[in-house]
Amino acid sequence: MKDLTAGLARQLDRQKALNLYRTRRVLDSPAGVTAVIDGQRYLSFCSNDYLGLANHPEVIHALQQGAAEYGVGSGAAHLVSGHSRAHHALEEELAAFTRRPRALLFSTGYMANLGVVSALAQRSETLYEDRLNHASLIDAALLSQARLRRYPHADLATLEKWLMDDGAEHKWIISDGVFSMDGDLAPLASLAALGHRYNASLIIDDAHGFGVLGKQGGGIAEHFSMDAVQLPVLVGTLGKAFGTFGAFVAGSEALIETLIQHARSYIYTTALPPAIAQATRVSLRLAQVEDWRRTHLMHRVTRFRAGMEQRGFLSMLMPSPTPIQPLIVGDAARALTLSEALLKRGILVGAIRPPTVPQGSARLRITFSAAHSEEQIDKLLEALSELL
Repeated sequence: MKDLTAGLARQLDRQKALNLYRTRRVLDSPAGVTAVIDGQRYLSFCSNDYLGLANHPEVIHALQQGAAEYGVGSGAAHLVSGHSRAHHALEEELAAFTRRPRALLFSTGYMANLGVVSALAQRSETLYEDRLNHASLIDAALLSQARLRRYPHADLATLEKWLMDDGAEHKWIISDGVFSMDGDLAPLASLAALGHRYNASLIIDDAHGFGVLGKQGGGIAEHFSMDAVQLPVLVGTLGKAFGTFGAFVAGSEALIETLIQHARSYIYTTALPPAIAQATRVSLRLAQVEDWRRTHLMHRVTRFRAGMEQRGFLSMLMPSPTPIQPLIVGDAARALTLSEALLKRGILVGAIRPPTVPQGSARLRITFSAAHSEEQIDKLLEALSELL
């Protein structure tokens, strides 16, 4: 009989030898621009809390009130007895926020993507996905059992050729809105135009765009002024710029009802806690009315990129206009070394390595928050100047 433990141990040893082994840090602090690890305080540049709402006092108070009113857990799936008034109100507010007729809550962004793609795509259809899409979109395509074709990143010419040669009655174009490891934007207007021309429906996962892009924080759809006809399936998460937890899909009445009937990751899982929904209603409001947060955030990004240019390091950064600023170092070992060297200087930045990113493109994934100060940006710049 095969020794499972010994085999797994050998695999882990190989990962360590290749500098691809992943470890967790245990934090003793809330999400924010500082992190406490083993009693030591660090300046953090690796959180997705882009607007600084995860530890906002009004959001915390709403969570506490929600727990007092609804308890801690939802107790059941949405279709059994887990769909509370708080969930329903948040769905209505998310629909209004995205300017879509309906919205549907999912427990995580991963589950939202699995549910949407597997519920909508038929085995006879083709899914065209950007090669740098999030893992959840790739897994969703495999789960659907439809044909999957992954076009080179943002390569519209290749995508059009494939669409033109595809005689299927209906097709799907699926893409991240903001690419989580590169920070760039999908060419949304061009994707929509190709979809219209070749009878392909568009699914966009805008996990990293909501709250960040657009005057009201409406994400990539607002940024490119795309309506529900041009962009019929819009997925978003609540655990990044909105600072809470969960995800949603926004679209037509027929879309949402179809997902309620057929999305297995919605039907067969416990609803997220109602108190989280209550807290998210507050963070959603703050994200819209406090537009200074987006202004501060973009100023921090601009200051960092200008500082890197002044120091001669701009070429190492991906051309990202978002709070995700990847610093490409190429080799996994070097990414780890730089991350550890920054940690010794009191700065927390994650080293991203294959298979999360392609071979030869290991990086420091530097992310910014509206809560970062200019002095904190300058401290990061000085540390990078010493190490690069």
